[in-house]
Amino acid sequence: MTFTKVTEQASHYHHLEKMSIQEVLTNINKEDQTVPLAVEKAIPQITKLTAAIADKMLAGGRLFYMGAGTSGRLGILDASECPPTYGVPQGLVVGLIAGGDSAIRRAVENAEDDREQGWRDLQQCNISDKDVVVGIAASGTTPYVIGALQACRSNGIITGSISCNPGAPVSEHADFPVEVVVGPEFVTGSTRMKSGTAQKLVLNMISTAVMIQLGRVEDNKMVNMQLSNEKLVDRGVKMVMEQLQLTGYEEAKTLLLEFGSVKRAVESRK
Repeated sequence: MTFTKVTEQASHYHHLEKMSIQEVLTNINKEDQTVPLAVEKAIPQITKLTAAIADKMLAGGRLFYMGAGTSGRLGILDASECPPTYGVPQGLVVGLIAGGDSAIRRAVENAEDDREQGWRDLQQCNISDKDVVVGIAASGTTPYVIGALQACRSNGIITGSISCNPGAPVSEHADFPVEVVVGPEFVTGSTRMKSGTAQKLVLNMISTAVMIQLGRVEDNKMVNMQLSNEKLVDRGVKMVMEQLQLTGYEEAKTLLLEFGSVKRAVESRK
């Protein structure tokens, strides 16, 4: 049976080079508006994957994202934002990309075609059955990702996937597959566009929901965020003032900096 890649189908638009800039931008935006609707259809799948991740992480496990190219970079982006946003340790959420760290900035030729390297990369991180591995591949055919997920399942490690083709091969190797079918790209085959946007939305949903389950959010606030710049310190001071009903900015700031997080600062007065 031949696998049809919706992500590689011809664009609905022709002669892009003849469009005005405004026409190009308007049509890109028109296509982008379809992405959240496609994500909405996948919420039941995303829910199952997120619940499995939360269960493992509540038991002390880690979350790994794996991908190549745009997909790999999006996983690394989501992983790298968890520590400063939610105050979790470095290494709790890990992003791996085919070709290694140098591939974050510059494409590494043929790296995604190595079916064995993904598992080797995971072994370097001491992967175990306590962890969850999510493969990200817009096409759903990336050998680097598929090989890693196959090895994970052989070793009793829970797997998930995020792809943008129905019936994607990567889904066959995931315990919790997510397929967000956004259709052909504005520029034929350019999956950094709608497919990348869909993956980013799904990753936002997964990591945010997991961090809430881990108790890293209270009410609607990032009470465990790292105080790594003046903007975040100011945000934290205002949270402390609100929660403790303080009127003095400097008093709240002193308290926040003493205890290092909104959560600890508030708990110190309760």
